[in-house]
Amino acid sequence: MDYQSRYNAYRIMWVLVFFDLPTDTKKERKQASTFRKRLIKDGFSMFQFSIYVRHCASRENANVHIKRVKSMLPEHGHVAILNITDKQFGMIELFNSAKATSHPETPQQLELF
Repeated sequence: MDYQSRYNAYRIMWVLVFFDLPTDTKKERKQASTFRKRLIKDGFSMFQFSIYVRHCASRENANVHIKRVKSMLPEHGHVAILNITDKQFGMIELFNSAKATSHPETPQQLELF
């Protein structure tokens, strides 16, 4: 592994948003749905039903998206935001019915300076 690819594995970040939102009333269902739609609009992908992930080119870019998620928090419910490096995310072990599955594909991202 060369220096550049090793550096990128620690520079590239993943933002994970975990949430448990109430859906008892029509208003709560609408707020939960709006929250999910806004996450998707901001570039997040569903990892599991209440876990969304977003690939970010840098820690600074991740902080922008974390701030954006904080600005759209619903009135009720629990939301957690986790920021990890690409190297850490790459060590995830995924299983589907006790069978190992492959990692999600890292998106190809164009960065303009």
